[in-house]
Amino acid sequence: MKLAAIDIGSNAARLLIAEVVQDDNGTVQFNKVNLIRVPLRLGFDVFEGGEITKDKIGMVLQTMKAYKHLMNAYGVQHLKACATSAMRDAKNAADLIRKIKLETDISIEVISGDTEANLVYENHVAENLDKDHSYLYIDVGGGSTELSFFSNGKLIYKKSFNIGTIRLLKDMVKEWQWDEMKEALKAVTRGQKEVVAIGSGGNINKVFSMSKRKDGKPLPLDLLKDYYKELSNVSLEARITQYGLREDRADVIVPALQIYTNAMRWADAKEIYVPKIGLADGLIRHLWDEVKHTGALK
Repeated sequence: MKLAAIDIGSNAARLLIAEVVQDDNGTVQFNKVNLIRVPLRLGFDVFEGGEITKDKIGMVLQTMKAYKHLMNAYGVQHLKACATSAMRDAKNAADLIRKIKLETDISIEVISGDTEANLVYENHVAENLDKDHSYLYIDVGGGSTELSFFSNGKLIYKKSFNIGTIRLLKDMVKEWQWDEMKEALKAVTRGQKEVVAIGSGGNINKVFSMSKRKDGKPLPLDLLKDYYKELSNVSLEARITQYGLREDRADVIVPALQIYTNAMRWADAKEIYVPKIGLADGLIRHLWDEVKHTGALK
């Protein structure tokens, strides 16, 4: 069965198409068929001006139309589409959602930060890791960071903070917001088993690729600090030419590293696993559960 998920984030919109295969024993496999990313960068409009501009509205509509054609071409049977921080903050989000529905028949749900955190850990990565550690999921986006903390296989804490890469670039994150995250992480991890971080988001995936580590191997906190220092000290142009970063990645990767390293320091996590999962993967799993329970598998 082919399923699709659309994630309209503050920096980019992603379409993930996956094939779900269930064997005779009931074991389910999620195979990625295609992942398409369009850097719409809605947060740059919204966090400063409070709404999505006319130009960006046009870009969103064209992107959704393209995604619709691709889903038809791949024979997608079910879709779940969500929008996060930028659309949560945009005054004209409801108008845009109506337009998208009218022109493409795609229904977009604007989800809360808590729901976003839930969907990221729908991927159940921690279940495959040892029980001798606690695990902190860190999902960094353009508008917000979602944190979920697991210990002894149970969810202890989850929260969404309005600290994101675009907000940091726009100097829109206050000291008290950092303090709030710091105090929360220190409090929730105190007295728990040694903390290992699990990172999701395009920026940490890129850092992992740059590190040339083997899949499944964690990145040490010190390496993230080194990358932060290195990339902070060169111009945007140098990040593009010397490090081969796309323009829409080159500016946000530095604030992303700042968020990951801060969260890891405050949780006293010395390593971060990068399973290359994100909100879209969680949406696919959530959609699969919905499809099963509604009997749409027949």
